[in-house]
Amino acid sequence: MKGKFYITSAIPYVNGVPHLGHTLEFVISDVINRYYRLAGKKVMMTCGSDENGQKILEAGEKENLEPQILADKNTKAFLKHVKNLNIHFDEWRRGTDKKLHWPGVEKLWNLCKKNGDIYKKKYKGLYCVGCEQFYKKKELIKGKCPEHLKKPEEIEEENYFFKLSKYQKKLEKLIENDELKVFPEIRKNETLGFIKQGLEDFSVSRPVERLKGWGVPVPDDDSQIMYVWFDALTIYMTSIGWDYDEKLWEKWWPAEVHVIGKGIYRFHTVYWPAMLLSAKLPLPKSVLVHGYITSGGQKMGKSLGNVVDPEEILKKYGTDAVRYYLLKEIPTQSDGDFTDERFKEVYNADLANCLGNLVSRVAKLCETDGFEGIKDYKKTHENIKDLLDQGGYTEHLERFEFNLALEELWREMRDIDKEISKDEPWERTVAERESYLKSYVKKILSLGYELKVFLPETAENIEKTFSGKMIKLIKPLFPRLK
Repeated sequence: MKGKFYITSAIPYVNGVPHLGHTLEFVISDVINRYYRLAGKKVMMTCGSDENGQKILEAGEKENLEPQILADKNTKAFLKHVKNLNIHFDEWRRGTDKKLHWPGVEKLWNLCKKNGDIYKKKYKGLYCVGCEQFYKKKELIKGKCPEHLKKPEEIEEENYFFKLSKYQKKLEKLIENDELKVFPEIRKNETLGFIKQGLEDFSVSRPVERLKGWGVPVPDDDSQIMYVWFDALTIYMTSIGWDYDEKLWEKWWPAEVHVIGKGIYRFHTVYWPAMLLSAKLPLPKSVLVHGYITSGGQKMGKSLGNVVDPEEILKKYGTDAVRYYLLKEIPTQSDGDFTDERFKEVYNADLANCLGNLVSRVAKLCETDGFEGIKDYKKTHENIKDLLDQGGYTEHLERFEFNLALEELWREMRDIDKEISKDEPWERTVAERESYLKSYVKKILSLGYELKVFLPETAENIEKTFSGKMIKLIKPLFPRLK
């Protein structure tokens, strides 16, 4: 389908409620979604919940809940959080969906097996439950998992394995040539480095007794449950009709971009494309790897007492303020820091003093003169776009550099503010003021149009204020924080 754009957000593991990293991921996906819709593309955005595997079992046992009840409870919390972020997914596919998901997982498995890429063998290795992943000794940091800093469990099992090694050269070529484009360049280079070290076949199932039967059964072998990653990654396809709606599937696949966190990029840049190659299915066009949110320079963790509850800050500061901070202060493709002090600094400087003050200043001048709203501002929108593109605005959006795109928007806001101070329209007659006010309003409306991508609620308020019958001063968009 010409002009289509399919985005996926990483499938959160619902052994707990959403944390700020999930918030960041959802917001990044939503900005891509809104940008391409505004650009006239037909867009599909999907996500889902990873509900199978050992982590769910263990989390359920701690809360004295059956795994399905735990999954139901936490999935509900994720869906509520998404709604509070002013985000809409076109489809949310659950890993426990036996009607629309499990048959698709089995189909992918059977295609890989038919092509000779799945076999059974005994294996002894170091397994991190938190990552749901086997590690080699050389990958550990002082004997601990590099992601969770916990000592992995040594286990010996008879599992099914996938012939990842078979696809080494093919994957290397695809990524080097950007046929599968990995953003940013550092993650592309890391992926290539990992591939060139030599790929080893990986486990794609676990014994049924270890998982107490929790997960997708391996076809024709009731002694094994599919490895959680084989199951979860297939959500990207079962969200859009894989194995149950051929027209829908052909309309949207492959994905233009998978949005993921850096902790799981190998699964998306190495394992997943290899599985698709094995099944002879089209590969996604790109993978966008975002970084982590730190607090005071440290990784967030319950033991450090620096975990931020995203629902609390949404209630405290508002959705658009949180969206702005995450997009501006956490560079899309690297790590960034969150502290309450820094949040207040950014909020007051950029949202209250710059954007909020500019809107109030112009609205007050317009109200004083009984100035009518402007309906045809979209005709002059390209003038602002040209100014923004002098700083690479569109290029930043296309490369998913949202912090840099926001810098261009705020640069233009500050320029309008300087222009007003220079023009001193309050010193002129009402008749003279009209052309000045019209110019300011058109520019603000055009900037508001661009803000639809980042701060949709704020953009809507700006449009209502300046394109209605009479322009009136509204309550501050972002009241200053003390």
